[in-house]
Amino acid sequence: MLYYLFDYLDREFDLPGAGLFQYISFRAGMALILSLVISIIIGKHIINWLRSMQIGETVRELGLAGQTSKAGTPTMGGIIIVAATLIPCLLLAQLDNIYILLMLVSTVWMFTIGFLDDYIKVFKKDKEGLKGKFKIAGQVGLGLIVGITMLVNDEVVVRMDPSLATQRGYEVTQSLFVKDKEKPNTYKEVVYVKAPITNVPFFKDNELDYSRILWFLGDNARGLSSILFVVMAVFVIAAVSNGANLTDGLDGQAAGVSAIVIAALGVMAYTSGNSLAADFLRIFYIPYIGELVIYIACLLGGCLGFLWYNVFPARVFMGDTGSLTLGGIIAALAIVVRKELLIPVLCGVFLIENLSVIIQVWYFKKTKKKHGEGRRVFLMAPLHHHYQKKGYHEVTISIRFWIVQILLAVLAVITLKIR
Repeated sequence: MLYYLFDYLDREFDLPGAGLFQYISFRAGMALILSLVISIIIGKHIINWLRSMQIGETVRELGLAGQTSKAGTPTMGGIIIVAATLIPCLLLAQLDNIYILLMLVSTVWMFTIGFLDDYIKVFKKDKEGLKGKFKIAGQVGLGLIVGITMLVNDEVVVRMDPSLATQRGYEVTQSLFVKDKEKPNTYKEVVYVKAPITNVPFFKDNELDYSRILWFLGDNARGLSSILFVVMAVFVIAAVSNGANLTDGLDGQAAGVSAIVIAALGVMAYTSGNSLAADFLRIFYIPYIGELVIYIACLLGGCLGFLWYNVFPARVFMGDTGSLTLGGIIAALAIVVRKELLIPVLCGVFLIENLSVIIQVWYFKKTKKKHGEGRRVFLMAPLHHHYQKKGYHEVTISIRFWIVQILLAVLAVITLKIR
């Protein structure tokens, strides 16, 4: 909203300083500060309200150190993150931008699922919360929204060499001439296309057309590649959302890991929306996606502000209201910046937590069938509980998970240059 106000003041009255709002870097900085301040200020009031409503954490006895002291700690604190994200985003972002609209929808969508899950647990006294099939249906629904929008919206395009677009049979939405950086004072033709393509490291051209994955289908591969893209969107959102949910088991762990991933996605969104950076890295230049940096700055500030109250000893837990929402948002961001194939590295901690549960359950069932008694790979799953059982303090575990995630995030970013 403020963007449009200051744009009007700049055009009509030439108001000094109003032009700053045209710069993504300025608005992103303002968004980060504003969301951080909002989360810290309203966080205290929301925590007090949650406590007054007796919305506290119910702790199951698992034999973990310090576990009983967490009982009664206010949960559903994800409200703080969502509020601190949406308010500054609505104020500072261009609300007619398709990527901003898509992320706003994703935020509200996943927040609703997480909120309902926590509401049923807290107020209906049902420890299972929202039934699994409804959670999955919600995640599938968001995957369909994101995937189909990416395929059909005319503003969701990537820039490409016209000969390559013609060769691959992509739908061209616009053609124009830009300066050729390799040949001074000359121009070259580029086109904008709609296609199920993504960036992937180690390939010579740093891109992957989903039809290549279906090469065995011959001429039918092109037609079915869009379906595969949507299926991938659904899978990524479900996997990352559940991974974030499993990671939320220690004070500050999920919020800290998510903040690191979000910061890395901010770098990717900025480079993809900047033609010079995109050309240098040889990744897709994606028009209009630079505006997404504003949303990412809001989300990052919300996570950091939430950490103010969530680090050990936590005064509030995010609950599924926060963890499912953060996971879904991160997955949607990765898809729209066309970096979904980097998810195993970019969200490595989420992946490890997911795998630890899968491995534990699989091995327990296998050994029970074979020996009549189930055995375990880990002392307890998810993985962070394994280390708790080994005697590590939860602060140590959380910070080490942060460090691992920082390394993975940096690795994910630098792979964009590896071909």
